[in-house]
Amino acid sequence: MIVYHGSKEIVEEPDVKHSYRMLDFGRGFYVTTVREQAERWARRKADILGENKAILNIYQMDEDANEFLIKSFGEDLTEWIDFVCRCRDGEKDYLKYDLIFGKVANDKVFRVVDMYHTGIWDKERALREIKVYPSYDQIAFINQRAINGLLRFESYEEV
Repeated sequence: MIVYHGSKEIVEEPDVKHSYRMLDFGRGFYVTTVREQAERWARRKADILGENKAILNIYQMDEDANEFLIKSFGEDLTEWIDFVCRCRDGEKDYLKYDLIFGKVANDKVFRVVDMYHTGIWDKERALREIKVYPSYDQIAFINQRAINGLLRFESYEEV
């Protein structure tokens, strides 16, 4: 399966060391199956950092991940939203997994998660709001063993 990582640089040898903050699924190396999503993230990252280059890194991901512990949320937004909030709070339960698959909290969804996380909206309202946004995905590689075992750099493009 082809997956993408948007960045300001070419990432031929991905690692978890450069994950500098807690994201939806904790610290890790994040990819997506949605090219447009990765391109947008690359441009956004370049803009924020004042870079003139945005890079779309392209990888081949081995789908035979039987030896890895995987958490997949699928369409289960109820469990997903609580997991995302725990990760953003710095909880470490994500570390029990090698890979985590699920939706991504894009800009609009991030606001919904924030409204729920701060207690402004209850879970029912937050879940209702999330369902109206386009469905993007993310795969978080939580440890280096998973990256080394499943991900192979193919190429990159400036976007």
